[in-house]
Amino acid sequence: MSLMLRIMHRLADWLLYPLIYHVVRYRRRLVRKNLRNSFPEKPEKEIRQIERRFYHQFCDTIVETIYGYWMDETEMRRHMVFHNAEEVNRLIDATGGAIGMLAHCGNWEWLASFQQWVTPGVTELNVYRRLKNKTFDRLMLAIRAKRGGVCVEKQRILREMLRYRSENKPVAIGMLSDQKPRPEVTRTWTTFLNQETGFLDGGEVLAKKFGYPVVYLYVTRPRRGYYEVDMRVLAADPKQTGDGDITRAYANILEENIKEQPELWLWTHNRWKWKRNEM
Repeated sequence: MSLMLRIMHRLADWLLYPLIYHVVRYRRRLVRKNLRNSFPEKPEKEIRQIERRFYHQFCDTIVETIYGYWMDETEMRRHMVFHNAEEVNRLIDATGGAIGMLAHCGNWEWLASFQQWVTPGVTELNVYRRLKNKTFDRLMLAIRAKRGGVCVEKQRILREMLRYRSENKPVAIGMLSDQKPRPEVTRTWTTFLNQETGFLDGGEVLAKKFGYPVVYLYVTRPRRGYYEVDMRVLAADPKQTGDGDITRAYANILEENIKEQPELWLWTHNRWKWKRNEM
């Protein structure tokens, strides 16, 4: 690990964590509620331990994202290792594309470095939602585009996918799929982390429309500042799956991923704000 990243991590420990966790108490009540509801079998002491580990990871994600803008390809490949890239590249070569259903696990901003692992000529399209703060939005776009991928607003992704297909250009589409959809547009509900939960199914819909295989990026952190991503195929031929099958498979593997290292998931998100009966 570089000296500068070590310094950034110390900054997270000595400044960001005390400020966010103890002074601002950023969404602590929501985080604790989410953890208690998700892990009712765990004693309160363990819930508090996970909570503190999560806030440390949250602060690490902030400083690592900033530092990542200056990382060269060699250093990024040491800190973000993708396994099974050969299989994903083979699927892209066979079908013209692949859809990666991602989650807010580990340092999700560094997932854009997958562009460095795909076959040359494959374009990584990162689906994003524009931020309300224009300055911060431009900053995040610059950071995400640093690794060579193309950021596309969710309203434009279908149009862009059609354009790339018409030009016979292979693509790898990254979609953060663990955000909450509004109940009136939610079609797939399942039990997730001990709670009835609605899931976005945009990844499944696009996969079936284009015939692109679906891959889940399973993130773990073996040590601080280092992440490993196991790319697991959820559906090699999505058109042969039933309605909601891919989305439910995503929910199941995401739950497995979270349970392995719960502090890596973004617990500050108000994931269960809406219920099924509010449709």
